[in-house]
Amino acid sequence: MQWYLNGLKNYVGFQGRARRTEYWMFVLFSVIATVVIGIIDGLFGLTPILTYIYSLAVLLPSLAVMARRLHDTGKSGWWILIALVPLVGSIILIVFFCLDSQPGDNKYGKNPKL
Repeated sequence: MQWYLNGLKNYVGFQGRARRTEYWMFVLFSVIATVVIGIIDGLFGLTPILTYIYSLAVLLPSLAVMARRLHDTGKSGWWILIALVPLVGSIILIVFFCLDSQPGDNKYGKNPKL
């Protein structure tokens, strides 16, 4: 939960680096929250309005943590745009998110593992 809250607090922080743990815990809690909100929408017979509101609220923090994760692997945050390529782009992006951190400091900041 700490990683998720840190991602939300640093919602416009596109600079720096994010470890794999920070990124994947943010994704995990975001998916859990989406499922819970979807269940609440279904129980009350609402259109998925709450899910849409949550998704919109988490859009900028998600982009920021993705950019910081790419920075940790030594890639520019602009690589997020490769997801616009159907199917292949998303697979490439997931592979980048799974890569280990660059050892030592890089041009995006200090190694967060240290």
